[in-house]
Amino acid sequence: MKENLPESLKKLIGKVRETFADDTAMTELFINCFTNTLDTTVKKMEDGTTHVITGDIPAMWLRDSVAQVRPYLVAAREDEEIADLLVGLSKRQFFFVNHDPYANAFNQEENGNCWEHDETEMTDWLWERKYEIDSLCYPVQLAYLIWKNTGRTDHFDANFVKGLHTILKVWKTEQSHEEKSPYTFQRKNSYFTDTLSRDGKGALVKSGIGLTWSGFRPSDDACVYGYLIPSNMFATVVLGYMETIAREVLDDELLAAEAAALEKEIHNAIETLAIVKNEYYGKIYAYETDGFGQYLLMDDANVPSLLAMDYLGYEANDREVVENTRKFILSSGNPYYYDGTCARGIGSQHTPPDYVWHISLAIQGLTSKSRTEKLHILEMMKSTDAGKGMMHEGFHVDDPSKYTREWFSWANAMFCELVLDYCGIRVER
Repeated sequence: MKENLPESLKKLIGKVRETFADDTAMTELFINCFTNTLDTTVKKMEDGTTHVITGDIPAMWLRDSVAQVRPYLVAAREDEEIADLLVGLSKRQFFFVNHDPYANAFNQEENGNCWEHDETEMTDWLWERKYEIDSLCYPVQLAYLIWKNTGRTDHFDANFVKGLHTILKVWKTEQSHEEKSPYTFQRKNSYFTDTLSRDGKGALVKSGIGLTWSGFRPSDDACVYGYLIPSNMFATVVLGYMETIAREVLDDELLAAEAAALEKEIHNAIETLAIVKNEYYGKIYAYETDGFGQYLLMDDANVPSLLAMDYLGYEANDREVVENTRKFILSSGNPYYYDGTCARGIGSQHTPPDYVWHISLAIQGLTSKSRTEKLHILEMMKSTDAGKGMMHEGFHVDDPSKYTREWFSWANAMFCELVLDYCGIRVER
């Protein structure tokens, strides 16, 4: 174990070591993944904020950066320095949200670096400007979880409040994407999954039905139909967080009421419009819909996903629909579910066929009620690291030596969260 580690992290590692006393390989893999984010992706900025790059790409995704630090929320309860890092990240995220709520990834400095010179409204802060609902969900989730796990409220400043209003405005605007949205995105000479059709507006959706539109999935791939159900689910959870913060910390009843009303509207739309009767599995949630009656039945490895409903805290009206959906997406009925000699689980359009993602395996474990299944998935993750001591993005179900991204900080964090969960250590929410 590294001697310069904070005592709070050493304490957690000690609990993992006790639980896996007969499996030193699991403990060592946990240590590698647990320390990787702090060692390689976190930078404290001169203004006191924290910048977290995604790993092998030199930019900060609003989504990934939250997932990368989530296991540290447990340590932050008793470690002020780690809590300061998380608060710094939250403040930086809301600076970015207010700078451009339609962007998904940002530079460390205002340097003009970018993935591509896309046809959209770029600034020098933006690495990429793919609009994804979850990019606005995750910063609110982190801010809320910091409060719940540490009691800190100093990140609930004027910029944070401005950010909440910005998010509400965008989500309301995107309920009528066709008529009201200012957002367009086109990437020339690229795969169809990296750009939006109809001069950057995306596939036509029916407006005014309660759901809010997303251009891209959390995989950064374009939506086939613009109403991405897992992200709308996440939005309802986050709107509940907004309401609670507004009422209990900010003493702002108008903001609380606005968040509550939008949460109810989106939730009702999900439960009314996103459930499909499947011949084999019964009533299940669709992954995407357009409001005109077209649906996409699948799930993707990236979070938010349908598999992650319970992990994110979505409250369905009917638990049977949740269980039916889980059975469907963990079967060959899901076009991105792969079963091989070394692993089985959910992959993504973002990676080649027959590649399962470590993130989706972790979510399967975190949402399982079976401790035996959790351990089975941990063993599967441990045996598919290709000897690198890190988690990957995707790997081949028959040959884990074939993988994408040698190390992926988000996947490392998800593995750590599942290990801690198996040890009975969980983030308060």
